[in-house]
Amino acid sequence: MGFLIAMLMTAISLFAPINAFAQSDDVESTIKAVSTEKLTVTLDDGKTYSVPAEFNFDGLTPGVKVVVYYTVVDGKRVVDDLQVVN
Repeated sequence: MGFLIAMLMTAISLFAPINAFAQSDDVESTIKAVSTEKLTVTLDDGKTYSVPAEFNFDGLTPGVKVVVYYTVVDGKRVVDDLQVVN
């Protein structure tokens, strides 16, 4: 039984570094453009952020100030969470 647990822990440790390559960050900015077709939000700093297919674009229009929490995956900024700033 101890051997099985040791093997399981070894297997888990092999996959753990994969998550270390993802870079998480956040930015507060104003929306410059929204594309529901491309599933992207562009901020006034010129950077574009991809959103998941089930993302709710309600209330997101150019000029709205937001905080975007994102992860960099394969060089793309992918939105984890987005909050409107009042």
